[in-house]
Amino acid sequence: MLRTLPYKTKQFFFVLLKISLVVGAFYFIYFKLTTNNQLDFKVFSRFLHENRIFSLKNITFLIILSCFNWLLEILKWQDLVFIFKKISFQNALQQSLGSLTASVFTPNRIGEYGAKAMFFSSELRKKIVLLTFLGNMMQMLVTVVFGGIGLYLFITKHQIDINYLNSFGFLTVLLVISSVIFLGLKKKEVTVKGVSIEKVIIFFKNIPFKNYLFCFMFSVLRYLIFSFQFYFLLQLFGTELAYKNAMIIITSMYLLASIIPSIFIFDVVIKGSVAVYLFSIIGVNELTTLSIVTCMWLLNFVFPSILGSVYVLNFKLPKNVES
Repeated sequence: MLRTLPYKTKQFFFVLLKISLVVGAFYFIYFKLTTNNQLDFKVFSRFLHENRIFSLKNITFLIILSCFNWLLEILKWQDLVFIFKKISFQNALQQSLGSLTASVFTPNRIGEYGAKAMFFSSELRKKIVLLTFLGNMMQMLVTVVFGGIGLYLFITKHQIDINYLNSFGFLTVLLVISSVIFLGLKKKEVTVKGVSIEKVIIFFKNIPFKNYLFCFMFSVLRYLIFSFQFYFLLQLFGTELAYKNAMIIITSMYLLASIIPSIFIFDVVIKGSVAVYLFSIIGVNELTTLSIVTCMWLLNFVFPSILGSVYVLNFKLPKNVES
């Protein structure tokens, strides 16, 4: 039906779609800031002002950390795409931030897959979706590795009441699901959206090892930067914690928050709930913890989403798709 529409009509709907994405992203950000049941934005603002936490020096340093965080993500994406197509840093920047804005209100940032694919011609889109999956899974792997170590140290160091029966049941269900998926993957005739599992496996096997290595390194560096940013905020808010002890809790928090399905815009709520529980064990008050989580959300997601809105509005379809 779309193909039968006049060119100008299609252009109008395309512009309307871009504006709707940006307006939707801004509305959800505003909605989250003004209707947060855990932390009222006025209380949050007054708390920051009364404690005089943010000097120009501190704000500058925090923004620099956020910039490095996203710089590494952009370089990681550029290196992955280089496998099939050379793109400039500017293009990688546009695709990374633009897809972030477009996926803000989608569950678990699922919209990022389609948003990044839209920047490329149709014959490359399936590969781009798989590369996006690889980048996200590599970041998740780093979160699981660091988080697993941190959670183990946290449990052994603090007296945590764990329901081992429920934990065993959860692990059993997880093992069964993993086994079913593994057996399904072994059947080469299984297809997803017209793409066979066999072709997907071959696709990942053909990616050079150095690209996996660089992807892993970028993911580790990103993790270390935003974890240190969280620790730095803890220090600004007057929490006296040694770096090692703080990292045990921070890594545990990111692991537990990552395994809970969520809509990306409510990610701050989930991380806030997990962080409040973990940090309350060592005596950090709830307002301080929620304020730090909110600052992290503003610095690493809201700020780049606002920048990404410019790229969404200026986005143009590849010529072969537009025609």
